[in-house]
Amino acid sequence: MRDNQTHNQRIVDQFTRWARPFADLPIHSEEAGMARTLAAAAIGPDSHVLDVACGPGIVACAAAEQAGHVTGIDITPAMIAEARRRQAALGLANIDWHVGDAAALPFADAAFDVVVTRYSFHHLQQPAAALAEMRRVCRPGGRIVVIDATPSPETQIAYDRMELLRDPSHTSALTLDQLRALGRDAGLEEVLIDGYRLEALLATLADEQDMAALTAMFEGDIASGEDRIGVAAWAAADGIRFRFPLSIVAWESPA
Repeated sequence: MRDNQTHNQRIVDQFTRWARPFADLPIHSEEAGMARTLAAAAIGPDSHVLDVACGPGIVACAAAEQAGHVTGIDITPAMIAEARRRQAALGLANIDWHVGDAAALPFADAAFDVVVTRYSFHHLQQPAAALAEMRRVCRPGGRIVVIDATPSPETQIAYDRMELLRDPSHTSALTLDQLRALGRDAGLEEVLIDGYRLEALLATLADEQDMAALTAMFEGDIASGEDRIGVAAWAAADGIRFRFPLSIVAWESPA
């Protein structure tokens, strides 16, 4: 396993380069998935919400429309800059932003009513440590929500191989059972499981060699009729399309 500090720097380097295009990708703001995310979070008008690994602030800004106050934290300063840009464009006053590590959150115990993270655990070398921190800063009886890709056990290895070609900061996407086990091990009470597929076009900032390998993987699945990557890829008029297998797991923080 790569040294955690080195890996964190890899994340910062990658998402500094990707900050603006990542923020502008339509799939990150698609309405159906966001509605599921907000429903799972059960945000009230007085809720204090923390968005961990918030990226360009897409979930945080959506939550701010419902919450009393939202805090977003991300390890990449360029992502926080994009989040501030989004906040200003939407005219939202009830959000503050921090640069920091998901595994060492700079907040007091029980400081938030809702703690959420979306599309982050597959970047983390120690997702259990991040979940423990999310529990620590969530008040007793509060809601903790994780949204991420969850390949099947049969496709997990191929899925990880594909993601590493797209993004060298990827570590491993947990299966749904593995994600649920993290919650049990953290002493959390599971209150909701949801799942959906998110359609995407195979477009990436990967270098030419990695893009060629990616394309070959997808074309191999399409030609064989086998879904070895687990993303149900198909050839469309505008290129190769596929569907990310996403899960939402929500827990209640114990008293």
